[in-house]
Amino acid sequence: MNLSQYTTIDLLRHGECEGGEIYRGHTDVALTDSGWRQMQESLRLVDPPWPWQRIITSPLQRCQQFTHHLAEEIGIPWETNASFREIHFGDWDGKPVQEVWDSDPEQAQQFILNPAKLSPPNGEKMFDFQQRVLSGWQETISHCHDEHILCVQHGGTIRIILAHILHMPLNAIGRLHVPYAALSRIRVYHDRDNHHPVLIFHNPVTLSP
Repeated sequence: MNLSQYTTIDLLRHGECEGGEIYRGHTDVALTDSGWRQMQESLRLVDPPWPWQRIITSPLQRCQQFTHHLAEEIGIPWETNASFREIHFGDWDGKPVQEVWDSDPEQAQQFILNPAKLSPPNGEKMFDFQQRVLSGWQETISHCHDEHILCVQHGGTIRIILAHILHMPLNAIGRLHVPYAALSRIRVYHDRDNHHPVLIFHNPVTLSP
Protein backbone atom coordinates (compact mmCIF):
# COMPACT_ATOMS: atom_id res chain seq x y z
CA MET A 1 0.00 0.00 0.00
CA ASN A 2 1.34 3.41 -0.97
CA LEU A 3 0.56 5.67 1.98
CA SER A 4 1.50 8.80 0.03
CA GLN A 5 -1.21 8.38 -2.62
CA TYR A 6 -4.78 8.60 -1.46
CA THR A 7 -8.15 10.17 -2.16
CA THR A 8 -10.11 11.71 0.71
CA ILE A 9 -13.89 11.68 0.48
CA ASP A 10 -16.09 13.47 3.00
CA LEU A 11 -19.70 12.26 3.10
CA LEU A 12 -22.25 14.79 4.31
CA ARG A 13 -25.87 13.84 4.82
CA HIS A 14 -28.48 16.51 4.11
CA GLY A 15 -30.17 18.21 7.03
CA GLU A 16 -33.79 18.27 8.18
CA CYS A 17 -36.30 18.48 5.33
CA GLU A 18 -39.77 19.85 4.77
CA GLY A 19 -42.58 17.36 5.17
CA GLY A 20 -41.77 15.88 8.56
CA GLU A 21 -41.01 12.22 9.21
CA ILE A 22 -41.81 10.54 5.91
CA TYR A 23 -40.32 7.83 3.74
CA ARG A 24 -38.61 10.49 1.71
CA GLY A 25 -36.79 8.40 -0.87
CA HIS A 26 -37.21 10.01 -4.30
CA THR A 27 -39.76 12.52 -2.99
CA ASP A 28 -38.06 15.79 -3.85
CA VAL A 29 -38.46 18.24 -0.98
CA ALA A 30 -36.37 21.18 0.19
CA LEU A 31 -34.38 21.65 3.39
CA THR A 32 -35.92 23.49 6.30
CA ASP A 33 -34.07 26.50 7.74
CA SER A 34 -32.96 24.19 10.54
CA GLY A 35 -31.64 21.71 7.96
CA TRP A 36 -29.45 24.39 6.37
CA ARG A 37 -28.06 25.31 9.79
CA GLN A 38 -27.36 21.68 10.65
CA MET A 39 -25.25 21.22 7.52
CA GLN A 40 -23.39 24.48 8.06
CA GLU A 41 -22.63 23.47 11.66
CA SER A 42 -21.28 20.07 10.57
CA LEU A 43 -18.90 21.62 8.07
CA ARG A 44 -17.38 23.72 10.84
CA LEU A 45 -15.75 20.48 12.00
CA VAL A 46 -13.49 20.67 8.94
CA ASP A 47 -10.40 22.77 9.50
CA PRO A 48 -10.31 25.96 7.40
CA PRO A 49 -9.55 26.73 4.69
CA TRP A 50 -12.02 24.17 3.38
CA PRO A 51 -9.93 21.55 1.59
CA TRP A 52 -12.19 20.23 -1.17
CA GLN A 53 -11.37 20.41 -4.87
CA ARG A 54 -14.96 19.71 -5.90
CA ILE A 55 -18.37 18.69 -4.59
CA ILE A 56 -20.44 15.76 -5.87
CA THR A 57 -24.12 15.71 -4.96
CA SER A 58 -27.29 13.71 -5.29
CA PRO A 59 -29.62 15.39 -7.80
CA LEU A 60 -32.40 15.73 -5.21
CA GLN A 61 -32.85 19.31 -4.05
CA ARG A 62 -32.29 18.61 -0.35
CA CYS A 63 -28.68 17.88 -1.34
CA GLN A 64 -28.24 19.89 -4.54
CA GLN A 65 -29.40 23.29 -3.31
CA PHE A 66 -26.95 23.32 -0.41
CA THR A 67 -24.19 22.07 -2.72
CA HIS A 68 -24.81 24.86 -5.22
CA HIS A 69 -24.73 27.48 -2.47
CA LEU A 70 -21.55 26.11 -0.87
CA ALA A 71 -19.70 25.68 -4.17
CA GLU A 72 -20.40 29.29 -5.13
CA GLU A 73 -19.37 30.50 -1.68
CA ILE A 74 -15.96 28.81 -1.75
CA GLY A 75 -15.39 28.90 -5.50
CA ILE A 76 -15.06 25.24 -6.48
CA PRO A 77 -16.85 23.17 -9.15
CA TRP A 78 -19.75 20.87 -8.36
CA GLU A 79 -21.57 18.11 -10.21
CA THR A 80 -24.48 15.75 -9.71
CA ASN A 81 -24.33 11.97 -9.78
CA ALA A 82 -27.67 10.17 -10.07
CA SER A 83 -26.14 7.03 -8.56
CA PHE A 84 -26.25 8.82 -5.19
CA ARG A 85 -30.01 9.39 -5.25
CA GLU A 86 -31.77 7.92 -2.20
CA ILE A 87 -33.51 4.54 -2.42
CA HIS A 88 -37.01 4.55 -3.94
CA PHE A 89 -39.56 3.43 -1.36
CA GLY A 90 -42.20 2.53 -3.94
CA ASP A 91 -45.75 2.79 -2.58
CA TRP A 92 -44.38 4.22 0.68
CA ASP A 93 -42.44 7.06 -0.96
CA GLY A 94 -43.62 10.39 0.43
CA LYS A 95 -45.93 8.81 3.03
CA PRO A 96 -45.62 9.54 6.76
CA VAL A 97 -43.65 6.82 8.55
CA GLN A 98 -46.33 6.41 11.23
CA GLU A 99 -49.05 5.99 8.58
CA VAL A 100 -47.12 3.13 6.96
CA TRP A 101 -46.49 1.44 10.30
CA ASP A 102 -50.16 1.77 11.22
CA SER A 103 -51.40 0.34 7.92
CA ASP A 104 -48.74 -2.30 7.25
CA PRO A 105 -46.78 -2.95 10.48
CA GLU A 106 -45.55 -6.43 9.56
CA GLN A 107 -43.98 -5.43 6.26
CA ALA A 108 -42.56 -2.22 7.73
CA GLN A 109 -40.91 -4.19 10.52
CA GLN A 110 -39.56 -6.85 8.18
CA PHE A 111 -38.03 -4.17 5.96
CA ILE A 112 -36.12 -2.90 9.01
CA LEU A 113 -35.04 -6.40 10.09
CA ASN A 114 -34.29 -7.93 6.70
CA PRO A 115 -33.85 -5.19 4.08
CA ALA A 116 -31.70 -7.41 1.84
CA LYS A 117 -34.69 -9.62 1.10
CA LEU A 118 -37.81 -7.54 1.79
CA SER A 119 -38.45 -4.24 0.00
CA PRO A 120 -41.35 -1.79 0.27
CA PRO A 121 -44.22 -2.57 -2.12
CA ASN A 122 -43.12 -1.65 -5.67
CA GLY A 123 -39.93 -0.21 -4.19
CA GLU A 124 -36.33 -0.46 -5.29
CA LYS A 125 -34.69 -3.73 -4.27
CA MET A 126 -31.96 -3.23 -1.69
CA PHE A 127 -29.44 -5.19 -3.77
CA ASP A 128 -30.18 -2.98 -6.80
CA PHE A 129 -29.84 0.11 -4.63
CA GLN A 130 -26.51 -1.16 -3.28
CA GLN A 131 -25.15 -1.80 -6.78
CA ARG A 132 -26.26 1.65 -7.97
CA VAL A 133 -24.62 3.47 -5.07
CA LEU A 134 -21.39 1.46 -5.26
CA SER A 135 -21.18 2.14 -8.97
CA GLY A 136 -21.18 5.86 -8.16
CA TRP A 137 -18.66 5.27 -5.37
CA GLN A 138 -16.21 3.47 -7.68
CA GLU A 139 -16.68 6.14 -10.33
CA THR A 140 -15.85 8.84 -7.78
CA ILE A 141 -12.68 7.05 -6.63
CA SER A 142 -11.53 6.53 -10.22
CA HIS A 143 -12.24 10.05 -11.49
CA CYS A 144 -11.07 11.98 -8.42
CA HIS A 145 -7.72 10.33 -7.86
CA ASP A 146 -5.60 12.05 -5.16
CA GLU A 147 -8.24 14.76 -4.60
CA HIS A 148 -10.24 15.76 -1.54
CA ILE A 149 -13.95 15.56 -2.38
CA LEU A 150 -17.14 16.48 -0.56
CA CYS A 151 -20.10 14.22 -1.39
CA VAL A 152 -23.52 15.49 -0.28
CA GLN A 153 -25.81 12.50 0.03
CA HIS A 154 -28.58 10.69 1.90
CA GLY A 155 -28.80 8.47 4.95
CA GLY A 156 -29.36 5.37 2.84
CA THR A 157 -26.52 5.97 0.40
CA ILE A 158 -24.04 6.75 3.19
CA ARG A 159 -25.00 3.55 5.02
CA ILE A 160 -24.39 1.55 1.85
CA ILE A 161 -20.92 3.06 1.39
CA LEU A 162 -19.92 2.65 5.04
CA ALA A 163 -21.16 -0.96 5.12
CA HIS A 164 -19.19 -1.67 1.94
CA ILE A 165 -15.86 -0.34 3.18
CA LEU A 166 -16.32 -2.02 6.60
CA HIS A 167 -17.31 -5.37 5.00
CA MET A 168 -20.62 -5.38 6.82
CA PRO A 169 -23.51 -7.53 5.56
CA LEU A 170 -26.29 -5.67 3.78
CA ASN A 171 -28.81 -6.56 6.49
CA ALA A 172 -26.68 -4.69 9.05
CA ILE A 173 -26.95 -1.24 7.47
CA GLY A 174 -29.72 -0.24 9.87
CA ARG A 175 -27.21 -0.49 12.73
CA LEU A 176 -25.29 2.50 11.38
CA HIS A 177 -26.52 5.75 12.90
CA VAL A 178 -26.50 8.47 10.22
CA PRO A 179 -28.46 11.46 11.57
CA TYR A 180 -29.21 14.65 9.68
CA ALA A 181 -26.00 16.45 8.63
CA ALA A 182 -23.79 13.56 9.75
CA LEU A 183 -20.25 13.96 8.45
CA SER A 184 -17.94 11.03 7.68
CA ARG A 185 -14.44 10.92 6.22
CA ILE A 186 -12.99 8.07 4.20
CA ARG A 187 -9.42 7.92 2.97
CA VAL A 188 -8.84 5.63 0.00
CA TYR A 189 -5.22 4.53 -0.45
CA HIS A 190 -4.18 3.51 -3.96
CA ASP A 191 -2.09 0.57 -5.05
CA ARG A 192 -1.42 -0.25 -8.68
CA ASP A 193 -4.44 -2.53 -8.95
CA ASN A 194 -6.45 -2.00 -5.77
CA HIS A 195 -8.06 0.60 -3.53
CA HIS A 196 -7.88 0.37 0.28
CA PRO A 197 -10.53 2.51 2.03
CA VAL A 198 -10.09 3.52 5.66
CA LEU A 199 -12.79 5.18 7.77
CA ILE A 200 -11.15 8.19 9.43
CA PHE A 201 -14.19 9.36 11.40
CA HIS A 202 -17.99 9.08 11.38
CA ASN A 203 -20.38 11.68 12.80
CA PRO A 204 -18.07 13.09 15.49
CA VAL A 205 -20.98 15.17 16.88
CA THR A 206 -22.71 12.44 18.84
CA LEU A 207 -25.03 14.45 21.08
CA SER A 208 -27.70 15.04 18.42
CA PRO A 209 -30.58 12.53 18.36
